[in-house]
Amino acid sequence: MTTAIDVLTDEKQDLLQRFRAVRDCTLKLVEPLSAEDCTTQSMPDASPAKWHLAHTTWFFERLIVEPSVADYQRFDPTFHVLFNSYYNSLGKQHPRPRRGILSRPSLDHVLAYRHHVDQYMQSVLDGESSIASDMATTVEVGLNHEQQHQELLLMDIKHLLSCNPLKPVYSNTLRSHRPQTSQLEWTAFPEGLKWIGHDTSHRNFAFDNETPRHRVFTEAFDIANRLTTNREYLAFIDDGGYERPELWLSDGWAAVQTDMWVAPLYWQRAGGVWQEFTLGGQQALDLDAPVCHVSYYEADAFARWSGARLPSEAEWEITSESVVADGNFVEDDYLRPVGIVGGQQRIEQMFGDVWEWTKSGYESYPGSRTPSGPLGEYNSKFMCGQLVLRGGSCVTPQSHIRNTYRNFFPPQARWQFSGIRLCRDKA
Repeated sequence: MTTAIDVLTDEKQDLLQRFRAVRDCTLKLVEPLSAEDCTTQSMPDASPAKWHLAHTTWFFERLIVEPSVADYQRFDPTFHVLFNSYYNSLGKQHPRPRRGILSRPSLDHVLAYRHHVDQYMQSVLDGESSIASDMATTVEVGLNHEQQHQELLLMDIKHLLSCNPLKPVYSNTLRSHRPQTSQLEWTAFPEGLKWIGHDTSHRNFAFDNETPRHRVFTEAFDIANRLTTNREYLAFIDDGGYERPELWLSDGWAAVQTDMWVAPLYWQRAGGVWQEFTLGGQQALDLDAPVCHVSYYEADAFARWSGARLPSEAEWEITSESVVADGNFVEDDYLRPVGIVGGQQRIEQMFGDVWEWTKSGYESYPGSRTPSGPLGEYNSKFMCGQLVLRGGSCVTPQSHIRNTYRNFFPPQARWQFSGIRLCRDKA
């Protein structure tokens, strides 16, 4: 007998419909890929598409199907190690940097694994008996987890294709959009005590790292009305931005020297003209699009060069409260940041296009509690050496994002769709 409140049939049906939609979306994302594309790993931080397909299935199998189905037969017991990511409480894992050597199981076998687990998930969510609310919460986490991996899949396949000298195209049917960008202006916010974080009295989903809601005091600040563009970042490059150590944090300058950074990831100069590799292939650099694939170090150096700084995550969230959570997401099928025509909102591009670096370290909120069980390993153990990013990107599902969402990456990372919004102290 469970003390948890059982989830009613209509709520289960909603979960089932969303489960099908999320799982179908992942399969749609791999349709343009060959089996070889799905197996290859281009760097230790990235994972093969085949691994993403299997790991998201592993999550549902291990955390939902196995605890819920008494007579469940595992599809393949070896998958428990091969496709575990970092859940030490659930056993051993295959080393992340060596995921690309897994030529077996085949892509077809992984797809059969997905079908096997999906059938059992259907029985869990479509059966006559109710499921406990804590299990329904785990399903919600699983759906949002898979949406995170949809974005990671596109990040990783872009990096993989960029390493190929043939510069192959992920999709020839992506939309093209190149309007002029509005003039950069500053919006002022007064000092004050504000609430940030997810309000748990609302029933919409949020990760544990978004709670509890709490108060923060911020000094008066100005924030840019839009994202930094390629044109503006190119001016930083032309002014010797990558050659001036006074603009860089110490670790950032070391990265510039060690990794020989001269421009954002995927930029290449050919015949005196800048080009950029995209999921639509090699293209001329769109000067009015938001700059993308910059590390925290690059974002910070550009902000210093501009006489500004990056916002804190509290400043970003306060700014976003009155902004409609609309923008360029994966459903729009650009799969790259695009420019905007200004004037629609006081603050533009807060959602979609690029994840926006903040100057805030990734740490727990006051009064936070780590969930018990395996889900306790989902967020809190990464709260060291990471910076917070906000707002989502052009490869984020729109239903996945909200203004309290906290993404996080180490400061040197560049393969995620990350960009810049400037902020400054009030004069």
